[in-house]
Amino acid sequence: MLASALVLGLLGSLHCLGMCGPIAFMLPLDRDNKAKKLMQMGVYHLGRALAYASMGLVFGFVGRGLYLFDFQQKLSIVIGALMIVLVLLPGKYLQRLGAARPIYGLVSKVKSRLGSELRKKTPDTFLTIGFLNGFLPCGLVYMALLGAIALGNPWQGALYMALFGMGTIPLMTSVVFFSSFLRGETRKMIQKLVPVFVILIGTLFILRGMGLGIPYVSPKAPPKVEVVTTDLECH
Repeated sequence: MLASALVLGLLGSLHCLGMCGPIAFMLPLDRDNKAKKLMQMGVYHLGRALAYASMGLVFGFVGRGLYLFDFQQKLSIVIGALMIVLVLLPGKYLQRLGAARPIYGLVSKVKSRLGSELRKKTPDTFLTIGFLNGFLPCGLVYMALLGAIALGNPWQGALYMALFGMGTIPLMTSVVFFSSFLRGETRKMIQKLVPVFVILIGTLFILRGMGLGIPYVSPKAPPKVEVVTTDLECH
């Protein structure tokens, strides 16, 4: 399941260019020194990965809490089904739900801070910009967070999101160095692959929750351990 985060980030990074692309292009990079420019991009990506990992840690705790209530398999099935529904549901219906409205104020503050950081050229600027960038709303990030919840482990959730962030690095770096990268039919083909792969991940989570006994895909749930206590009365 962890490998799916890396592939989701790799394929989904083309979709993420709509939000992160303009920010990447506005980075105060050293245009005259390619080695320094590459290092600055690396620090920027490290900031994004840290942001994703911190969110994965938090949402992993949420999943862990649900697991403690013996909701392991059901949670995996619900998360998988939710992934598939969100991909198949037309965007106009998602907008009507208005689920993201409560965080609009927070997003506005993040964008304001980003604007001030983009005007700086200090060594820590790129790490800060990357970290703030990671908290901007993105549909693919939400999908990855659902996966972090389904894992039911905060550390695995953090790793899942970090791998997702790493998957976005190749394309996000390429568009900065090669502006004509991935245009035309190749871009359209990858965009079509993203929802297909999300549906595949959702299906894997559903199979995982069903506990069909398939190694690595749908392992059986561990048997419940009953604790028997014996009270002895001494006279």
